[in-house]
Amino acid sequence: RFSISCLLPASWHFSISPVGCPRILNTTLRQIVVIGVLTTAVSLLFYSLVVIRNKYGRAYRDKRFHRYLARVTDTEATDTNNPNLNYGIVVDCGSSGSRIFVYCWPRHNGNPHDLLDIKQMRDKNRKPVVMKIKPGISEFANSPEKASDYISPLLSFAAEHVPRAKHKETPLYILCTAGMRILPESQQKAILEDLLTDIPVHFDFLFSDSHAEVISGKQEGVYAWIGINFVLGRFEHTDDEDDAIVEVHVPGSENKEAIFRKRTVGILDMGGVSTQIAYEVPKTVSFASSQQEEVAKNLLAEFNLGCDAHQTEHVYRVYVATFLGFGGNAARQRYEDSVFTSTVIKNRLLGRQTGMTSDSPFLDPCLPLDAQDEIQQNGQIMYLRGTGDFNLCREIIQPFLNKTNETQTSLNGVYQPVVHFENSEFYGFSEFYYCTEDVLRMGGDYNAAKFTKAAKDYCATKWSVLRERFDHGLYASHADLHRLKYQCFKSAWMYEVFHSGFSFPAGYNSLKTALQVYDKEVQWTLGAILYRTRFLPLRDIQQENFRGNHSHWRSFSFVYNHYLFFVCFLIVLLSILLYLLRLRRIHRRMLRNSSSTSLWIEEGLPPQKIAGSL
Repeated sequence: RFSISCLLPASWHFSISPVGCPRILNTTLRQIVVIGVLTTAVSLLFYSLVVIRNKYGRAYRDKRFHRYLARVTDTEATDTNNPNLNYGIVVDCGSSGSRIFVYCWPRHNGNPHDLLDIKQMRDKNRKPVVMKIKPGISEFANSPEKASDYISPLLSFAAEHVPRAKHKETPLYILCTAGMRILPESQQKAILEDLLTDIPVHFDFLFSDSHAEVISGKQEGVYAWIGINFVLGRFEHTDDEDDAIVEVHVPGSENKEAIFRKRTVGILDMGGVSTQIAYEVPKTVSFASSQQEEVAKNLLAEFNLGCDAHQTEHVYRVYVATFLGFGGNAARQRYEDSVFTSTVIKNRLLGRQTGMTSDSPFLDPCLPLDAQDEIQQNGQIMYLRGTGDFNLCREIIQPFLNKTNETQTSLNGVYQPVVHFENSEFYGFSEFYYCTEDVLRMGGDYNAAKFTKAAKDYCATKWSVLRERFDHGLYASHADLHRLKYQCFKSAWMYEVFHSGFSFPAGYNSLKTALQVYDKEVQWTLGAILYRTRFLPLRDIQQENFRGNHSHWRSFSFVYNHYLFFVCFLIVLLSILLYLLRLRRIHRRMLRNSSSTSLWIEEGLPPQKIAGSL
């Protein structure tokens, strides 16, 4: 007999007696029903988990994939009619000119753990909204009242692209670099005051006193590091098994346990004048002396990219060092100055005329074989002829690294924290890329052994052969004769800076030399806008809380809490089944106790006689 009871009220029930059914069904019907119900519940739970995970998990992974794929192929014009799109403007005031960059991003998704999805704005022709003017703003040091007029065309250009209704909420940052740094502080202040006074009169952008400043080389390096890692997606802390992770001791929380998050990349940038290195220092650093600790304070930057200052998942400690005079061209100039001075002294002491005539040139191992060059100083000319000896060139230029015997030091004896080579990744830009790609055609993944062999072969090749190859277009399209002539020296210099200066082992295989990331040139201004707008998500989150519109956040939370939801669902379902079974037992007991009474009633005896007869 199978009984079905309703919970409310519990006395509502009916019974089904399987009369006429086979015996085997009579004895197992209850078990079959209970097992069937439990199987159905478990199947529903499993199906729900699979569907939810596939729907949201794959959607989340696809979102991440398409997000970074979009950074490669996204050439669509920015939809300026989208009311949920925000804008930001950064003006890079460099030494030779100023450039303006316009960025945009959608509303924050409401998750305080995520950063803004910032990308460069594109006009109707799908071109980045960028404009450059010359000369640099430092040229107005003696006439600071003209600074705002100088920069006005850039701002007018941005105003034409940013929707008018968005001007008052669009932050404007004017950040000055190398050219302004060399000016006296009084002249810097006069130029900035003119900008802060006149720009708000003619433009409605969000522009406060802190939005115009001269940034240090350290800040510029940090912004460049942020921009590269943001484009590479290294700030998204997900549990993707394919991503390399690193153990991090978050600054300011030394007493807490270490956390594990995505490994960020370091950057190496060798220009014509300077060389810069920047990378994350994931663990607490130690110092050999108090003097070294004092120096390190100026080289280590600790900052929080998250919108919540109390959350530490986006806290980073980054080492940034810039070395003036260590760029490719500056190093060659220092080398030629040394060659000229030392040769002149030797000629005087030994009575020789080495290098003074083209018939007796100075034999330079850092020039390709038989290549000719000249050094002009103080009205004198020194003639050079290449011998193309790569190893000898490396040996000669090593003293120009100015290395010391102190521990944890690099170029010029500057402090450098330990790099965990076995769990690190670096990108090399500018000269690191030109040296490996323009002539040697080895850009991308760097291999020291292959690079050394290719550089040796190049240096030992006769200049006439190199010129012939150049004329036949065998080198990169932007490679010129200057590159061909000094490729040997710059290859040796890049190698020595990387391996001897920064102490990377010869077997290090995690350096990628690149001109662009995802086919786009990443400017430090991207890192600047990302860092300076990091608190803006709080505004969106607070507005969402105020309006009570949490639909997106609820769906986001549901993705991460569906396990708990379905566990609770299963518990409730089992509780209902147990309650039904309990009612069934009670009903059976009542039927068993009244079975004899029922028999007397069927015979028609009065109820009062039943007790007496019993």
